[in-house]
Amino acid sequence: MPADIITTTQPLPPPGEALRRLRARPPLVQNITNYVAMNTAANILLAVGASPAMVHAREEAGEFAALADALTVNIGTLSPDWLAGMLAAAAAAVTHGKPWVLDPVAVGATALRRDAAARLLALQPTLVRGNASEILGLGSAAAGGTGGRGVDATDPVAAAEQAAVDLARRCHCVVAVTGEIDFVTDGARAARVANGHALMPQVTALGCALTGVCGAFLACWDDPFEATVAALACYGLAGEHAARGADGPGSFLLCFVDALAGLSADALDKDARIAPAALPMSPAADDAGAPDPEDHAA
Repeated sequence: MPADIITTTQPLPPPGEALRRLRARPPLVQNITNYVAMNTAANILLAVGASPAMVHAREEAGEFAALADALTVNIGTLSPDWLAGMLAAAAAAVTHGKPWVLDPVAVGATALRRDAAARLLALQPTLVRGNASEILGLGSAAAGGTGGRGVDATDPVAAAEQAAVDLARRCHCVVAVTGEIDFVTDGARAARVANGHALMPQVTALGCALTGVCGAFLACWDDPFEATVAALACYGLAGEHAARGADGPGSFLLCFVDALAGLSADALDKDARIAPAALPMSPAADDAGAPDPEDHAA
């Protein structure tokens, strides 16, 4: 079947059930994140109902990952020592069957980041979450992307959809391209999530904290694709609620933590804007007028 007409034929389950499970049994989420995001990410994980742990030292990161329910790795303020802890934790998560998330912050900016991301990708993340430029930066030849300017996306979400599908298939993981309308795929299914607010990217560390929330949802739901979609809808809807009481980016952060803590599963089911999406046509299929042969590989 041509890739461009494959869609999610079964509706996704209501996202509120994943939030109910998370709060019924708060998962312990280990976050190896950056200096800028630590405090914000911890408070946001507490607000959604999870238990955060910021454990990154190479001497204990792997040991702790075996105890945690999920791991998230963010390369925002990367250093060789932190990378050693990331690699140890990711390896332990895989060994012990724990889901883990890679957030490849500004992966296209430097050789250190590119090398770190390649080594982490080899350790089979459950989910890769990034903006369009970061996902393009991870793809082969970056599909014409720029690699981003620091942590900012310089490409629209749509430009990274093919790269996301290719990456998901190659690494056997879920890939989430976050932006104005999020795109999520596991290489066989795809969905778009339209919840969110324009103030969200104006607050430092909200994107990094989203990675932690995705980890919490992965810990509570068996299907990583469904868990990721639910996490993005929950996060975006909390942003919509927070904007009602915010005067600008500073007050928005405070309102966001309160909105996330107060968001009910019923409200999430009611107001989540999730839609199945067609997988994009690969360039090879488009040029040849036929599907890419790899689409039929076992």
